[in-house]
Amino acid sequence: MATPDMAIWDDALVLLRKTHPTICRHWFNTLEPSGLEGGVVTIVAPSPTYRDYLERTCSDAFDDALRTVTSRLVTSRFVAASDEVDRAGTEEVQNRRPVEHPARQSKLVNGDGTLPLSPDYTFQHYVVGPDNRLAHAAACAVAENPGKAYNPYFVHGDVGLGKTHLLQAICLRIRAKNPDARIFFTSCEHFMTRFMEDVAAGRMAEFRNQFRDLDVLVIDDIQFLAKRDRTQEEFFHTFNSLYQQDKQIILSSDLPPEQIPDLEERLVSRFKWGLVTHIAKPGFETRLEIVKEKARMRGLEVPESVAELVATRIETNVRELEGALTTIQLYAAVDNNPVTLELARLALGEDPTQAFKPVTIEQIVAHVTDYFGVRLADLQSRKRTRTIALPRQICMYLAREHTRHSLEEIGGYFGGRDHTTVLHAIRTIGDRQGLESEISQALESLESKLRSGQ
Repeated sequence: MATPDMAIWDDALVLLRKTHPTICRHWFNTLEPSGLEGGVVTIVAPSPTYRDYLERTCSDAFDDALRTVTSRLVTSRFVAASDEVDRAGTEEVQNRRPVEHPARQSKLVNGDGTLPLSPDYTFQHYVVGPDNRLAHAAACAVAENPGKAYNPYFVHGDVGLGKTHLLQAICLRIRAKNPDARIFFTSCEHFMTRFMEDVAAGRMAEFRNQFRDLDVLVIDDIQFLAKRDRTQEEFFHTFNSLYQQDKQIILSSDLPPEQIPDLEERLVSRFKWGLVTHIAKPGFETRLEIVKEKARMRGLEVPESVAELVATRIETNVRELEGALTTIQLYAAVDNNPVTLELARLALGEDPTQAFKPVTIEQIVAHVTDYFGVRLADLQSRKRTRTIALPRQICMYLAREHTRHSLEEIGGYFGGRDHTTVLHAIRTIGDRQGLESEISQALESLESKLRSGQ
């Protein structure tokens, strides 16, 4: 079997990073080409999780890069270092035409209905902040002692805040400690669809064997179980069966159990047996670290000013932060330019000729006092009337969202209040903004002015 020239391999990686920057990861340097036979280049990944990511996401890109640098019609084949296979090529590979590949399309769901795990979603890559600290600590405890620490583990929060990341991190940690662990990580939609199909086909014994003969059951978006009476009945019995065997149950939802509409009370009660934890929208400091971590994962050099720009402009969720970073990366890749503040502002649709200035607490106070018609002295006083307390809480909330000040520093600016008072204000405004139009309108107006640099 021929071994690919390392210079050719290095050239392929360079080309891959230039032409497909968004799928590249820093760990690509650990990949090793182990053989070239029959037009197939075998590439060894560190573990099955990395192998699966490559097959699912990178097959076509690797084929394009290898064909360009070798001027041959070759195709890539990924194996894990732990795979018990003959890397010289199986009969299947030897008989396959070079242009074919076992994972030619990106799969969002595996053949058995499980969701694929990604090496991007490990605990190592999870950025911990005040808004997700408890959820992260509990997830780590579950991963270290499944079925014993918190069972069930229920995490809820808005879309794009990192719930699925925690679920995958737990699965990856458990699998790393115990490769034989029977883990079934799926969506609520698949559970419901599979249940209805097996009921119609008379395969309930098979269904129950699959979902009850497990070590870990992980279901994402369990809120979709609402209004499904027969499915709720079956999940109730599945839950009981696993729980009685001390098997770990992990659930995520956009809402806490008691707020999921039309969810049976007995399920609400069981979801609360273990630990229910919340992930809130990340503050500025956490968003900043998320941008830096996402850039490190991609092997992308991002100046501090660019990370601050993205963290300032994107306030909603982690997915949008990553989307902004992807846009910046693509802009830089077009002409192979380094990432600069000017390029980043252009990529985000801003005028790069206007100076970018991070939001200050003084700006926040100026806008809030003008909007509510109060004075700075009132906000720093001990007054607790609603006309003063609400603007003060909104100031604290916006300061946490848009500046790098700590809770203690924010409290100090508003009359020397301690960090628990600031944290209470932040949570109060965060919880009420979607429920009270007065607060929602105020935040929308104030944040619009802050974004425009007024």
